[in-house]
Amino acid sequence: MGRGRVQLRRIENKISRQVTFSKRRTGLLKKAHEISVLCDAELALIVFSNKGKLFEYSSNSSMERILERYEQQSYADQRQLRPTDSESQANWSLESPKLMSTIESLQRSLRHFLGEELDPLSLKDLQLLEQQIDNSLKRIRARKNKLMHESISELQKKEKALQDQNNMLAKKLKENEKKVTEQPQCEHQNLAQSSPSSIQPPPPPATTIQFPLTIGESYQAIEGTNKEVETQPQPRTNSVIPSWMLYHVNR
Repeated sequence: MGRGRVQLRRIENKISRQVTFSKRRTGLLKKAHEISVLCDAELALIVFSNKGKLFEYSSNSSMERILERYEQQSYADQRQLRPTDSESQANWSLESPKLMSTIESLQRSLRHFLGEELDPLSLKDLQLLEQQIDNSLKRIRARKNKLMHESISELQKKEKALQDQNNMLAKKLKENEKKVTEQPQCEHQNLAQSSPSSIQPPPPPATTIQFPLTIGESYQAIEGTNKEVETQPQPRTNSVIPSWMLYHVNR
């Protein structure tokens, strides 16, 4: 039973791919050497691996000489395919009148679109020109309307985004104001709960009671205290001592 046909495709396994590359590279270099020896051919082989490593082989002559010969040969083949200068000049001489006629026709059409040189035109030509201008205006208006709608849609999106941002900032501002108003009340409540006995009512004002004395002396007593302040005796003016008191004093 013979071998089946091998399907050529990229090997997915990295190790298997590297092993296959090494085997095939060795076989390719061997085949190149056999061709150069058996057929007396100049041969150059250049191989780059997937990692960028260079493998090369050249026959008895050097690689530079073979590459230089290749460049000379390819340049000579390209010159043979190019037309001569005389043929190119003849072709340009034939194409020049056609290009000049095309340019002149386009310039005439442009002047007609601008409303110039309309006298030579017939009625059919004018109708065709009018139809072309109408079609152009329709395309221009359609394009303008499309750009305007896109601009309006973009502005509406920006307006919505700014409105959402404004609402969010207003909400944050209200929350901050609420926190500021609630914070002193919470502090007052916490202070009252933590030290309820520390707050005492203010003492009543002290009242002064005066006791008048008839023997020429006066005293003041302050309620709420145990101290008595004795005042200096003050002589009464315009007073007369009774006779019975003088009697007792003289005795």
